[in-house]
Amino acid sequence: MPAVLAEVLTTIDRLWPLGGAEPWDAPGLVTGDPDAPVDRVLLAVDAVAATIDEAVDAEADLLIAHHPLLLRGVTSIAEDRYKGALLARLIRADCALVAAHTNADVVEQGTSAVLAARLGLVDVRPIVPGADPSTGLGRIGRLPEPTTLGRLARLLAELLPPTATGVRAAGGFDDRVETVALCGGAGDSLLGDPVVRGADVYITADLRHHPASEAREQALLAGGPALLDVSHWASEWLWLDAAAAQLREAHPQLDVRVSELRTDPWDFQVVQ
Repeated sequence: MPAVLAEVLTTIDRLWPLGGAEPWDAPGLVTGDPDAPVDRVLLAVDAVAATIDEAVDAEADLLIAHHPLLLRGVTSIAEDRYKGALLARLIRADCALVAAHTNADVVEQGTSAVLAARLGLVDVRPIVPGADPSTGLGRIGRLPEPTTLGRLARLLAELLPPTATGVRAAGGFDDRVETVALCGGAGDSLLGDPVVRGADVYITADLRHHPASEAREQALLAGGPALLDVSHWASEWLWLDAAAAQLREAHPQLDVRVSELRTDPWDFQVVQ
């Protein structure tokens, strides 16, 4: 028998508890009937036109997106506005939408933990611990063997799905790196954290000019990490496979799929 959405929501809250979300976040059920049956689930980083079309075309009953469609308040869901149009398409197709955002970042197998595991880091722990030692924001660990910043950047480029912006580095190509701090998604808020400043390199996304410049200047003066800046979407896309595996284990009857569509907003880059 198919699962019921309410049952899947219970599993989602067990895997990625809503209580772990940041106060400003908006995870959880966005649209859908809790009593509706669920046979097919699609996971994606973003709830955008392409992934919603993919879910509807695949006759999915549930789309789980990492980024909330309604993160900020709206006053209208009229269909001449893209959020209203997307919600209407989901509702007409009987496809529910759930967001698992910062609540999926901080768990033991969250976005940063998955990236750390794919890099092969050992002795991994959260940068900002949560109530449980295995949970919290970001991750820090060691590479099994020291490498150089350039080689680590190349490994990241091979590991992550390709994007127009690729991997940007601040630091010497041959600088030795062993201790790696990372935060999937936008992580410049952790640049001043003592754990990050004690690492050889910090990997995150969406690094802006001033925070990155100030971090590098401080590193030149008193020591600090090199920086590797990657695509926000790519840094979190790896988590989808781990999330899908957890859902399949909890609900073997479900057809759980991962979207391979690139929803990074940048299409190309011209290098001067």
